[in-house]
Amino acid sequence: MSLYQLERDGDVQELIGVVRRSDNPELRQRAAELLGNFPDHDDRDDIVNALTGIAGSDADEAVTAAAVDSLDKLGGDAIERLIADMAGVDFGEGADWMKAKAFARALDADLPELRMAAANGLGAIEQPDAVPKLIERFDDPDPRVRARAARACGLIGDSRATDALEGLLTDESVTVRREAAESLGTVGNRQALSALLPLYQDDSERVRRIAVGAFGNFPNAQPVDYLVESLTDDAAAVRRTAVYSLVELLANVPTQQSHEIRETVVEKLSQTDDRNVVVPLVEILEESQQAAQQRNTAWLLGRVTEDEERERVVEALVGALEADDQMTTQFAATSLAELGDKAVERRLLELVDEQGVSADARAQAVFTLGKVGGERSRERIDRLLDETENEQVRKRAFSAISKLGGRG
Repeated sequence: MSLYQLERDGDVQELIGVVRRSDNPELRQRAAELLGNFPDHDDRDDIVNALTGIAGSDADEAVTAAAVDSLDKLGGDAIERLIADMAGVDFGEGADWMKAKAFARALDADLPELRMAAANGLGAIEQPDAVPKLIERFDDPDPRVRARAARACGLIGDSRATDALEGLLTDESVTVRREAAESLGTVGNRQALSALLPLYQDDSERVRRIAVGAFGNFPNAQPVDYLVESLTDDAAAVRRTAVYSLVELLANVPTQQSHEIRETVVEKLSQTDDRNVVVPLVEILEESQQAAQQRNTAWLLGRVTEDEERERVVEALVGALEADDQMTTQFAATSLAELGDKAVERRLLELVDEQGVSADARAQAVFTLGKVGGERSRERIDRLLDETENEQVRKRAFSAISKLGGRG
């Protein structure tokens, strides 16, 4: 039976058996990783005991690292028990600051696995006073320790770590660079984000994706060129992330700068491959639960869509007319008007006649038909005035039909 099947079945005892007895270090590593996914299992104590034993005795570095990280994922006292077993520290019922002191002492332990566990523990309790001690471990000879110390600083989110994290962006270890980049994105100040800009060209796809993902936190147009460059990245995941970041950037910029930055984004996006931009935008519009993302995506789609994905864009924008956020529906309507052609008119007329469509969506469709429709729309809206009892629909219908030449 595969490890994935054991995970699906919740058979932690078999997974523990693999961790303890398999001769294959890759299987032991994967089983250790999977055991971290059962924080509420009835056999949690057995899981913690097994992982604690592996973390202190396995000869394979990847296995011990997986065990330490899974203990971290299990939460609660799992990491504390590892520290207690390996360093003889008794946590008892101590407060977080007492635990932080014990973890900080363990950062100087001879065993790298113990230093890894200590860094994870400090990140979990998020004690700002631990930042200087964690930064000392950025020079640790073991890249696993450096990576976890960087991650812990990100979880704490203290800006004092910015300079030191920036120094890790040139680390020889991809994992360390990745953790440093992610933590800088979490810290989120101007210096941190500026330090990330060159990483859009990093050799590691994951480092590039993390860095590009942080660019959306900038409250200005500085990262736009970098994000546009990333739209042609060889990795599809990086390209999608770049589009998400552009949408986030538009949501984060100050109101007084938003118009100028929007125009800059549209100009840059219009110069890139249509599909690389439009497909991720459609996915955001269809899947996002955040109103700001939906609004900006709906607005962008009407201004960057060419021919290749036009049908899919129209369908997504028509769907957005039913959004809960009124501004999203308005942006979707104006974008449909921007795209206006016979296909848009036909789809909006279909929406007007669909069963179960909300009055708000029908009113927005009628409003848009007033901008893009022809004689067929005029005739249908004329009939709608006699059919509907909804005041909002009637108001939009009167406005639309006056633009289309009046009632017949």
